Amino acid sequence: NTTATNTSGSISSQVRANTTYGQSIVSYTGNGGGATHIGHGLSSAPEVIIIKNRELSSDWIMYHSAIGNTKHLRMNLSNSEYTSGTRWSNTTPTSSVFTIGSDSSVNENNDTCIAYCFHSVSGYSKFGSYSGTGSANNAVTLGFRPAFLMVKNTGASENWAIIDSTRSPLNPITKALKADTTDAEQDNAVNTVNFTDTGFSIVSTDARWNASSNNYIYMAFAGGMDSISDYNT
Repeated sequence: NTTATNTSGSISSQVRANTTYGQSIVSYTGNGGGATHIGHGLSSAPEVIIIKNRELSSDWIMYHSAIGNTKHLRMNLSNSEYTSGTRWSNTTPTSSVFTIGSDSSVNENNDTCIAYCFHSVSGYSKFGSYSGTGSANNAVTLGFRPAFLMVKNTGASENWAIIDSTRSPLNPITKALKADTTDAEQDNAVNTVNFTDTGFSIVSTDARWNASSNNYIYMAFAGGMDSISDYNT
């Protein structure tokens, strides 16, 4: 409930962190240089970092451990993964800091930026990847029933798809939002996914979710009903 000054990095940051749930909000002012270290306030290395320069009309930049420290995604665009050392300075986050390069979207001199950092917590959240099969019932194990799931095909120009158990409390889940567009909610079979006690099963074979040999990253958070018997399966 308090904001702390974090001096673990090469520049200070202002941090609110919940180490129990593996989430922190980090504010910092860029210096325009390369290999700048930012303290994130968590007890483990972040697996996902989402950064927005608050003073520029720039992209939302995402680090995801499944694609590594030489690549990034842009949450406001449907584009596939980008390769660039100017976002993460080709450096993997540690248990104390993450590293940014010189790109203006993450490190413009004197610009304030906000970063949202996450690492997996058993039974609560998981950030990972899976391979598309092109066939129904592609099961992904999380270790819990998800309440929120966001998926992105990293190798193709496909929308960021968001589903949850509040808008779709019963299986099959077919209501999706797109993080990269202003489109209204889409409710049709192209988004068909089932939430299970141990994760999720993708029924759709659409390229947004499950194209054969395509790679996908995801962010998943737990919540909702306790038992699969509460759902129409």
